[in-house]
Parts: sequence; C-alpha cells; structure tokens
Amino acid sequence: MTTPMVFILFPGTAREALTFYEGVFGGELSLHTNGDFGTGGPPDAIAHGVLDGIVTLAGADAGRQEQSVQLEGLMLSLLGTAEPALLHDWFDQLADAGRIVDPLTPKPWGASDGQVIDRYGLHWLIGYEPAHHITNSAKEQAAP
Repeated sequence: MTTPMVFILFPGTAREALTFYEGVFGGELSLHTNGDFGTGGPPDAIAHGVLDGIVTLAGADAGRQEQSVQLEGLMLSLLGTAEPALLHDWFDQLADAGRIVDPLTPKPWGASDGQVIDRYGLHWLIGYEPAHHITNSAKEQAAP
C-alpha cells in the first residue's frame, strides 16, 4: 500500500533537523546538497534528504521563493506505531527543546496519548491503546 510521505521545507535547518529525527527514530538518513545535484542555491544547502525507517520523513532547505514549514491544524500521528515504552521515549526526545501541548498520559477514553511540538515546529500526536484492549481485539479478530 502506498502512503503519503511528509516532505518538509526547513528554513535552512534541514541537515540539523533530519539528523535530529534520525537520532530520535533511528533509520537510515541520506542527505544531498545543491552542490551534489548541481542545482542553484547555496552549495551546502540540503536539496533533498530522506530519513527511511520506522518513521519516514523527507525534507530540504527552502529556496528563496519557497515558504518554510509552518503548521496549523496538522499533526503527525504516531498512534500505535510502536511499543508504549518506545513511544514514551520518542515523546520525551521530541519534547526536548520543544513544547508539550498535552502530556502523554492515560485519557478518559482508555487510550494513552499526548501532543508535542518539537524544536523544528512539527506537531506530533503520539499514543497507544492499553495492552488488555489490544489483546482483546486480537482475540476477537481470531475468533471463528
């Protein structure tokens, strides 16, 4: 199944930001500069970068005629994408030098989730269902 990939135009911080996300999520990072591609703009600016792994992100440094990332009304969701301990670790790392909008805690509806805006302005929604709920759902799906 093909899914959309987030491609972020950073305000001259693409190398730093994508390296940060590699440190948080792991994966393989490839960075290509304007100089590598022979395109216009500062030769050291990132023309195309991709973090490929459990979380995949792509980005570049915004060119002169391009707007850099400004998010309103959009969250990158990592609901149920990893074990709870790992999701808490990601949340904490993204919150470092960022801003917690809503702590990653149990909610009245039974799930645990939270929101954080990281140091590069990306808004993340991270959470998971309780283990007994997942186990019961798996049992229900497996029942004849």
